Amino acid sequence: MMKLEISGLSFSYGERQVLEDISFGVAEGEFVSLLGPSGCGKSTVLKLLTGILSPDRGRILVDGEEIRGLSSHFAYMPQNDLLFPWKTILDNVCLYGRIHGSLEEMRERAREYFPVFGLEGYEDSYPASLSGGMRQRAAFLRTALCSADILLLDEPFGALDVITRGEMQDWLLAMRKELGKTVVLVTHDMDEAIYLSDRILILNTAPAGIHGEISVCETQRDRDWLYGQGELRREIHGRIMGKERKGCCFVMPMPIWGTIQNGRSGPERGSFP
Repeated sequence: MMKLEISGLSFSYGERQVLEDISFGVAEGEFVSLLGPSGCGKSTVLKLLTGILSPDRGRILVDGEEIRGLSSHFAYMPQNDLLFPWKTILDNVCLYGRIHGSLEEMRERAREYFPVFGLEGYEDSYPASLSGGMRQRAAFLRTALCSADILLLDEPFGALDVITRGEMQDWLLAMRKELGKTVVLVTHDMDEAIYLSDRILILNTAPAGIHGEISVCETQRDRDWLYGQGELRREIHGRIMGKERKGCCFVMPMPIWGTIQNGRSGPERGSFP
């Protein structure tokens, strides 16, 4: 059974149809990227998952049960960090605990992960004193600490400069097993999708549908590996442009975000709560 299943999802803004018959699944512990040109409806998919928007047609299922409206299964991280400037980093990170009445428990958990997220010593600092990358890590920790089992990342590094963005991608790659979450990433950055994903779903222009799917085969990744992925880039570019190449297949033997257990993928034991 898939962790997340989307079937026949369609959505319009007034007279303008944005999504048409979107269907895909995400296995437990898998990292899937939605890749496509700006304005094709990638972010709209995430807003439909969170319940911010309601679909015209289609179904959203988590663990086989249909989801309607807002759901605790999803945690959403937008492009901007949205940290409150008048709150300390620790208080910002523990925002969900304050909302759901478990503040002290979440503060204790957060302190354990500050070193892991490169934030040790900044618990009592304010957002203005942190670099862009550190602010994004704080926002990411806030998202990961909530009880949701599916993280929705909406171009989380898009507002950063190119060097900081690369550093954050390296950091997220190293954090995969620690997080132990199912992840859907929206991006228009081809290299980011290749570097981080188990699978890449390619959306065409609005009204968008799934135009292609590519699995990424490498389990040990670094920048040197990424720089050598010219063939994979050409394949993805061809799919985006509607020119599917023949005889080119990228098959991944197992998800790199977790482990295969009893025929399904899932996070390793001791992974991020």
